[in-house]
Amino acid sequence: MTTTIDDLDSEDAKLVTLARSARARTGAAEGAAVRDTIGRTYAAATVELPSLSVTALQAAVVAAVSSGAEGIEAAVIVGESAEITAASASAVRDLTPDAPIYLVDLSGTVVDKTP
Repeated sequence: MTTTIDDLDSEDAKLVTLARSARARTGAAEGAAVRDTIGRTYAAATVELPSLSVTALQAAVVAAVSSGAEGIEAAVIVGESAEITAASASAVRDLTPDAPIYLVDLSGTVVDKTP
């Protein structure tokens, strides 16, 4: 059975919208969004500079942590990738080992989810 964003709960679907917006706003390969353990959300896009390369999810986690987040409740990546990279997953796992991470393709299909 294929899972789409319509199958996600409303709070996780909101993360998809935020991640899509971050990607569209910047033209980056990926957009990501996270929700911290008190319900605040943070969105970011992939950063590719000559001196710095950060995945969208890493950037969203950095935004959350720099705003005082102590944990991640859920995370979403939107892009063309077929898998969640280790670097992206590690950013979330450093704070919350069991937070779900959803990878959503451009059509809105959930192509991967880590528990």
